[in-house]
Amino acid sequence: QVQLVESGGGLVQAGGSLRLSCAASGRTFSDYVMGWFRQGPGKEREFVAAITRSGGLTGYLPFVKGRFTISRDNAKNTVYLQMNSLNPADTAVYYCAAGGSYSTRESTYNYWGQGTQVTVSS
Repeated sequence: QVQLVESGGGLVQAGGSLRLSCAASGRTFSDYVMGWFRQGPGKEREFVAAITRSGGLTGYLPFVKGRFTISRDNAKNTVYLQMNSLNPADTAVYYCAAGGSYSTRESTYNYWGQGTQVTVSS
């Protein structure tokens, strides 16, 4: 079992930045591909970004490319999502997830955090 705890969400003005963190415990963090997903109000959960076990490969959905950066520090068992140039469309609950395969599909991730709210004002 892997436990994931997100932090770093909050209220930010459009154009601003936030860095989300996800601390993992339970099993070897470096064994897992890590991903970030988000769920806006009244919407389905959607993929945001993923990072491979060593951090050598990252992937993003097009609407966040150039603005968001996923990274990981395996020594700290932590994955990050740096979010720049935020806009109101980014308002959502953001979830980190751990899985065995690099994927954009939420069904491939086995463990999920509780989520952290990000609200972007116009």
